[in-house]
Amino acid sequence: MTVLRAELTLASDVGGTFTDVVLTGDDGRVQVAKTLTTPEDPAIGLLRGVRQVLGATGVPPARVGRFVHATTLATNVILERTGVPVAFVTTEGFRSMLALGRQARVEEERYDLAYEQPDPPVPLTHTFAVPERVGATGEVLRPLHEEAADRVAREIAALGVAAVAICLLHSYLNPVHEQRLAQIIAARLPAGTPVVESAAVWPELGEYERATTTLMSAYVGPVMASYLNRLGGGLAELGITAPIHVMESAGGVLPAALAASRAVYTIESGPAAGVIAAARQGADRGLADLISFDMGGTTAKAGLVRGGRPGITHEFQVGGKGSFGGRRPGTGVPIKVPAIDLAEVGSGGGSIAWVDAGTLRVGPRSAGADPGPACYGRGGESPTVTDANLVLGYLDPDGFGEFRLSAERARAAIAEHVAGPLGVDVVEAAAAIHDIANAQMGAAVHVVTVRRGIDPRGFTLVALGGAAPTHVARLAERFGIGRVLVPPQAGVGSAVGLLHADLAIERARTFLAPASTLMSCSASRESLGELAEIFTDLERAARSDLSIETGATVVRSVGVRFIGQAHAFTIELPPGQITPETVQRATEEFYKRYHESYGIDLRDPVELTTARVRVVIPSDPPPLPRADTAPDAQPRTREIWLDGAFGPVPVLERAACRSGEELAGPCVITEPQCSLLVPPGWRAIVDERGAILLERTHS
Repeated sequence: MTVLRAELTLASDVGGTFTDVVLTGDDGRVQVAKTLTTPEDPAIGLLRGVRQVLGATGVPPARVGRFVHATTLATNVILERTGVPVAFVTTEGFRSMLALGRQARVEEERYDLAYEQPDPPVPLTHTFAVPERVGATGEVLRPLHEEAADRVAREIAALGVAAVAICLLHSYLNPVHEQRLAQIIAARLPAGTPVVESAAVWPELGEYERATTTLMSAYVGPVMASYLNRLGGGLAELGITAPIHVMESAGGVLPAALAASRAVYTIESGPAAGVIAAARQGADRGLADLISFDMGGTTAKAGLVRGGRPGITHEFQVGGKGSFGGRRPGTGVPIKVPAIDLAEVGSGGGSIAWVDAGTLRVGPRSAGADPGPACYGRGGESPTVTDANLVLGYLDPDGFGEFRLSAERARAAIAEHVAGPLGVDVVEAAAAIHDIANAQMGAAVHVVTVRRGIDPRGFTLVALGGAAPTHVARLAERFGIGRVLVPPQAGVGSAVGLLHADLAIERARTFLAPASTLMSCSASRESLGELAEIFTDLERAARSDLSIETGATVVRSVGVRFIGQAHAFTIELPPGQITPETVQRATEEFYKRYHESYGIDLRDPVELTTARVRVVIPSDPPPLPRADTAPDAQPRTREIWLDGAFGPVPVLERAACRSGEELAGPCVITEPQCSLLVPPGWRAIVDERGAILLERTHS
């Protein structure tokens, strides 16, 4: 089997506030750099981090055999609407599809009499329709009117757009009109202008979701391609010629060229890496049921790992709104590609605390990397969660990333913007900020567990990201979780997760058929033959994406739903020939999953909706990072705010914690990228690889 191997691997995760870079090899030792993200061009901060780790180790750049990258670029482009000018073409009669959308009003918007519907992703001036029609079974009902298509192409060319997205009705069954229309439009545009067809991006039923997915691919693709070209050039100047792999939303990585052409696959790039890291850390310690808690400077994300495998969804919202960390359909841009199932809230270390009509709020606005929290001393004046944690004594002013933290600036910002307006002292205000941030982060955990009928108390909470260890124990207490895992290098946990990502791609195609037909002796042979042929075609296309002919792991699955419902569960199929018995087992698995999710034991007729194939080239990752050791580091004490008062608490350096050592709370364990708060009622146990396992000693 083909396996990815490299002598040395560089991994980089670009977040909203910090960019993390990790260099590691076969011995498991790591060199870490955490630098401020450069929003104007993320490659600048990333390359600065790369230079730091190379300089600190003295490693010749040519020895780096693999560069793995996670980025929030695609998400930011969509949220900030900074993509390229794009035109959208659909079937005549459906020109207003994007403008109509699937609008939902949530929370305070429900009562806003002056509410205005958000602008569509592309204005009507850039939306076109052509005469044609393919039926729901794939037959051509109305041929493509090529003269009209050419007129549309000339109008698009006159707009000077940088990309075009095409989504015609039922093209997932018969793409012939989309393919011909793309040729006509491309002939009128400058050479190299991307013309993206929905049947090539994600050929599934549901014209609106397919349209938005295709549109976002065209909208983001040129920006991603330009960024990756700059990044590749910068790495080459440093002497690194290793292939660039980019994390995709489902937890695998893509070659850079494929990530550029299908940028929509990378929207959940960074958050996915954190869940992969949690799964690997748990597997290495015999823990299969985990909750990944990834808290950086801008957001906090929670994801579920059950039986050692992250949950995968095939539709999510970008920029959606909703309560409890979830995103309500109809409030954002729906994207129909595989992604690790996450819940996210706007509460990170850089989330700004503010007073609204006498009520303290935290986030979703963030101080970001520029200017950052007030304590960074980079011009920020707004108080943040990081400022509050510093005032409460949880953070070490001398050991945070690449600069000192100023407690004086933090106190001044909280006094002016929170304590003064609320009429309380600074410490009380800081404690309130910390508690509200904990409550909001709990919302993300609530979404992936309690709201889905899952009891979180039997799970291990895994802390990743620079801010997570400071909050993780209190968060666990909220849910009755009695065990917390804080891996080595937790402050750069998502970047570490990249080291263990496999090269992978998923392909899918709509396949509608009642399960009863596939299980019927009289009719199953032809239908099952059609399904098998689709799987073969999808596997061939996926292998072409990854430029491999043999080897690799192939996973097949189908979408299954009750007949008449809109949403389906994805059910994995066993290897081998597709038989009526295979479909029967998939149906029984669907009934089981439906009962687990909704508590309803239905046995109504079901149908298959989609055939999926995921081709994976497993990585041969280096050993999990070990914690650095410095046994002569001496413990000290610091005044920490706990249970309503300041008191002296032991402060230990993580490098001084020995394997097997037990530390009773309260205490603080520090390292350059994060600070772990062990509250009263908890004990910390250091394992042989330097991970810290927190356990409740009493409720």
